[in-house]
This record gives sequence, structure tokens and C-alpha cells, in this order.
Amino acid sequence: MSKPDELLVAVATKVEFEQSNQMSLTVVAGGAVITGRLAPEAVWRQRVAEVLTDSDLLGPFSGLFMAAETAHRPDEHRPPTHLHFHVARILQGSTGIPETGGMYRVAIKDVSAWTVGDFSYSDH
Repeated sequence: MSKPDELLVAVATKVEFEQSNQMSLTVVAGGAVITGRLAPEAVWRQRVAEVLTDSDLLGPFSGLFMAAETAHRPDEHRPPTHLHFHVARILQGSTGIPETGGMYRVAIKDVSAWTVGDFSYSDH
């Protein structure tokens, strides 16, 4: 989308200010269908940093997510520019990748379609 959808921005803003991680959403961005729950950016950054910290190879990158945490607190005068998904999957046919869910950051301006709720899928 050239101009972000105002309703989608409002949903993202509500997630940030309410500090809620219960909003399920499915979006299409760059041809990929991503389904999962939204999280506030600070929560998303914290979780990504925790995963990276536990990795021998990627541990040094965890600081990048934590250092910026204080700079990314909700600002009532600046709407969010990204959606932060956790427990999310990219849908490929009837399969969700990864099975356990992942952490995705999607630019709101890149979302071409969306719906409330997440899609069910199965490996059968």
C-alpha cells in the first residue's frame, strides 16, 4: 500500500498503548500470508533478544534489540509504522511455517490485505 490503512494503524496503535498481545491478525505483505498475534514493540524486542541471547552464534546481536528498547516506547503523536507478530506463521498452502510460531516484523505500509483473526492450518 502506498498509504498505510488508517484502520490497521489504529489497531497497531491500540496494541501499543494497551500493551496487549492478544490481538490475532492475518496480513498479506509482499505476497506472503502471515498469521498470528500482535505484540507491543517493546515486548517483541525483548522476546527476540532473549532468543538471540540463548544462541552461541547470534548472542552478540541481542544487544541491538535491547539497546533500542527505550527509544521505542509508544508515542501518542507518532503512530506505529510496523506490526510486531509473535506466535506467527507464514502460510504456505495448508502448512504454517514455522510449526512452533515465529517473530515477524512487518511494515504497515507493505500490507496489501488484512483480516482480524488467524487462519487455521494443518499438516494433514
